[in-house]
Amino acid sequence: MWFSESIHMALTSLLANRLRSLLTMLGMIIGVAAVIIMVAIGMGVKKNITDSISGMGSNMVMLLPGSADSDDVQGAAGSDRTLTLDDAAAIAKEIPHIAHLSPVVNQTVPLVAGNKNWTTTLYGVTPDYLYIRNLATRSGLFLTADDLHSRRRVAVLGLTVAKKLFQSQNPVGQTVRISGQPYRIIGVLDSKGASVWGDDQDDVILIPLTTAQERLLGITYLQGIMMQVDTPPYIDGVQGAVINIMRQRHHIQPGQDDDFTVQTLQSIQQTLHKTGAMLTLFLGSIAAISLLVGGIGIMNIMLVSVTERTREIGIRKALGATYAAIMLQFLIESVVISVLGGLAGIAVGCLSARLLSGIGNIETQITLFPILLSFAFSVGTGIFFGLYPARKAALKDPIDALRYE
Repeated sequence: MWFSESIHMALTSLLANRLRSLLTMLGMIIGVAAVIIMVAIGMGVKKNITDSISGMGSNMVMLLPGSADSDDVQGAAGSDRTLTLDDAAAIAKEIPHIAHLSPVVNQTVPLVAGNKNWTTTLYGVTPDYLYIRNLATRSGLFLTADDLHSRRRVAVLGLTVAKKLFQSQNPVGQTVRISGQPYRIIGVLDSKGASVWGDDQDDVILIPLTTAQERLLGITYLQGIMMQVDTPPYIDGVQGAVINIMRQRHHIQPGQDDDFTVQTLQSIQQTLHKTGAMLTLFLGSIAAISLLVGGIGIMNIMLVSVTERTREIGIRKALGATYAAIMLQFLIESVVISVLGGLAGIAVGCLSARLLSGIGNIETQITLFPILLSFAFSVGTGIFFGLYPARKAALKDPIDALRYE
């Protein structure tokens, strides 16, 4: 009865000053909503990173020429000419659990089709590249082993290239000139969208590796070897085996730096996830400051309320109200404000995050944890900042309070 009466009196007092109570809640509403929105944006960034990396390929291991740890600019990963087809053949023969393997060369090239021209990135690949990168053809066919062995001048276009050169027409069967040489288009890839680094993965043209090396670029080295491991648990083992076999083949002595770099999507994903987690923590921390501001607002209003209700406090004490009863009444008022503000903030935050995702170009992801955390923090803030006004009200002298006009 004592507790329920305190709640009833607290709610009556808040309803008697609706506008002031609403304005007091506003700080808490903004704080909780800000936390939910900022964390939703951070989680959306992390989800976007995960989706982008998954779209690059599954269980992929990449071997690049040059050392990523080298201080020499010329030795940066991907810039040296230390990889050969023999390296790729040795890896495919000696290392188990590699489901697909494709040597890769690439170069920026000009394309011409009719009166249209476009500059894009050309990749010389093998048929296994389709499976390693999780590609699919929208129309036509992909490169075949026969195309590779016969060094045919055939090409598969990314969707961006197809639209730039042929617009709404079907490019399959038509001819595109690559660096002045004619190539027959045999297929168009499905859209892959932007990569995690923001590159357009559809702005590419693929041709057989042998054709690229011997008939177009005139090179014998590789700019990368891409592998797909059959199951995820073997990725680390394959990575270590690739390092060992490459050090043996390139006669690298113990203590010497590698002239190659082995990367996995898992290592890239972990690095980017750490960046995303730091971003989420940073955004959430900034938003949490507004919760503290809201709590200070509650304390200020409650102090004003204590001063205004000095006569009420004196009458209650004269009628036998205890220190705990007075303190509990004002503390409940503070908690009710924070609870209602927190609930309203959750509604505003979730709705705003949805609107940002639907209307704007910002991807958001709403999860339960930041909602519960921000609500608990708002309630805790109400209790913490309500203690001082409640204690001040409970300590008022009843005689002085009765004399107060």
